[in-house]
Amino acid sequence: MRFKLFAAALLAAASPLAAQTSAPLATRTVADEPAFSADQMRAHVEFLADDLLEGRDAGTRGYDIAALYVASRFDALGLKPGGSKGWYQPIEFARARFTKDSPATITIGGTAFPNGVDVMMTANAREPEQLVEAPAVFVGYGLDSPAHGFDDYSGIDVRGKIVVLLYGVPEGRTSSEIAAHLSSEKARMAARRGAIGVITLATPKLTSQMPWKRLAATSSSSRYVWVGSDGKPWSPAPEIRANAFVHGPAAEALFAGAPMNLKRVLDAAARKGAMPHGFALKAPVRVERHSVVETIASPNVLGVIPGSDPLLAKEVVMITAHLDHDGVDPKAEGDKVYNGAMDNAAGIATMLEVARAFAESKDRPKRTIVFAAVTAEEDGLLGSQYLAKHPLVPAGGRVAGVVNLDMPVLTYDFSDVIAFGGEHSTLGPIADRAVAKAGIRVSPDPMPEQGIFTRSDHYSFVVEGVPSIMLATGFAGEGREKFMGFLSKTYHRPNDDLTQPFNWQAGAKFARINYLIAREIADGAEAPRWYAGNFFGDTFAPGAQKAPAPAKPKVK
Repeated sequence: MRFKLFAAALLAAASPLAAQTSAPLATRTVADEPAFSADQMRAHVEFLADDLLEGRDAGTRGYDIAALYVASRFDALGLKPGGSKGWYQPIEFARARFTKDSPATITIGGTAFPNGVDVMMTANAREPEQLVEAPAVFVGYGLDSPAHGFDDYSGIDVRGKIVVLLYGVPEGRTSSEIAAHLSSEKARMAARRGAIGVITLATPKLTSQMPWKRLAATSSSSRYVWVGSDGKPWSPAPEIRANAFVHGPAAEALFAGAPMNLKRVLDAAARKGAMPHGFALKAPVRVERHSVVETIASPNVLGVIPGSDPLLAKEVVMITAHLDHDGVDPKAEGDKVYNGAMDNAAGIATMLEVARAFAESKDRPKRTIVFAAVTAEEDGLLGSQYLAKHPLVPAGGRVAGVVNLDMPVLTYDFSDVIAFGGEHSTLGPIADRAVAKAGIRVSPDPMPEQGIFTRSDHYSFVVEGVPSIMLATGFAGEGREKFMGFLSKTYHRPNDDLTQPFNWQAGAKFARINYLIAREIADGAEAPRWYAGNFFGDTFAPGAQKAPAPAKPKVK
């Protein structure tokens, strides 16, 4: 998961960990409902999170072994191959990086600022040898969405120029989810106005979330992007050639001689809801970077259970979970392997248990179910993005709804779940009805400031107009302490491994809940619909039939 915070013999084998957290073999509460196995959950996680898979980084041997494991399980369950090449949907990625011999600098008003000090740029796969020089214009937050009260480009000509903008959105003007979406759209907004570059100011809000030194250090990281059918690395805004963050002296240099200096701009932006107006900057900007680009391959893995209803079978319920994690850090002291046991071996294990339940059920689902283990989530939701833009569905079919499985925290016996995205579409009441069968309740999002709905693989399908949802173990009882403890001490660290006190019976229960939700979608009289007036439905599926918005609860 990408949080805003800055985290057959083998199947039968038992490990020392299994003895630490004993669990019943299976859980089943309805006579004709498939059983869900705690031992199967354990076995899947133990294999996928083993050191031998070396953190399952996309494009590595460890990931390929994990992909083969998932494909073999789909095969054993009797699923049909759902990829363009058997079980696999091959994806070519371009990986761009800097070396000691490939410098990157931004020159502002004649002063050169090297990358990684007061400037942060990543390597560029689309334009490895790059030199961009243009005037610069400050555009406030760089938001171009008048329908939502943001019109930062009004009266400003940025054609052929580099825009300089504030990080994020004005505080208090919209929800965290919508704010996250608008922030992700800034490059496209700038491109629509004719800009050729975007420079983001590292505001105090940003550096409070990620200290500048840590952010600047990411300039040395490789950047991945999938390659399209035209042979070019994909970009949401190809017109934007230059992209960077600036801080300190570099940021101050941009505002030298301008109507407002950097301090005044930041002071103005610090006021709640304030939206500083834009103006031309005097200092010209020159961006130079030399990137080394390599190609790698890493597939999504897809298994299918065809729908039984002749009319509904073309509508696909997609069950997704990311298979990759963060690989190996050779520079780390001590444990170097990022095993990703909870993130997201546990999600893949849940998906495999849901697939087994459907495969063994006497009643085939009416709609087609596609199980997708996707790659490169940790690199920017890339595998799911590719799948969403290249959906492998029956001829004339479509993806009707998505259930995403990402990082269930399985260290406690949860009594509630969180349905991220449930308030945006009829998937919310579908989830309510389904989990009630398991004696579980759905709780409101306990951390709306995180904008979780926009930060995992289901969101790739939201952008394509598909109602989507993601379940997480809830915060009731000891849930908050366990969940937040995982985020603060284990998320995206080497200790997300098999030494954690897994509650495998909770894992079986989580699989059952997601099966019930998927079954409810698959057999429902109608496919999930966005609510009328919902931001995401109106933005990404403007022509789709909407459901009446639910009545707001009365305030007493």
